[in-house]
Amino acid sequence: MQASRSAGKSASAFRTISEVSEELDVPQHVLRFWEGKFSQVRPLKRGGGRRYYRPEDIALLRRIRDLLYSEGYTIKGVQKLLREGRAKEDGAEADTAPAAGTASAGAGDAGKAEEIQAIIAELSELSALLKKAR
Repeated sequence: MQASRSAGKSASAFRTISEVSEELDVPQHVLRFWEGKFSQVRPLKRGGGRRYYRPEDIALLRRIRDLLYSEGYTIKGVQKLLREGRAKEDGAEADTAPAAGTASAGAGDAGKAEEIQAIIAELSELSALLKKAR
């Protein structure tokens, strides 16, 4: 279905949140959530708050999705990579990539504790969002 919707648009055309959601296979509410978490994601907003995403916005969202879902980063980890400019499309530097569920060598218990705290904070934020949605 996505191919037929975007087939008439050029590669440089702006996309709506529904088109981006479909293209990236991510729910619209997650895109809005990421917009709040990652200051680099700045879609244009028109009347009524309608969002329009540029191709570079979509590329950034795709990279965020890959870092979070495929490479196992937390939101805080992706924020750090973006701040440091290391979340390029070709992948983050090898020494910064986390092994899912493990701390880097030599990090010890402090690294694990920090990772657990980040996960707890992320879960708390998600819980607050769910409560607000009720």
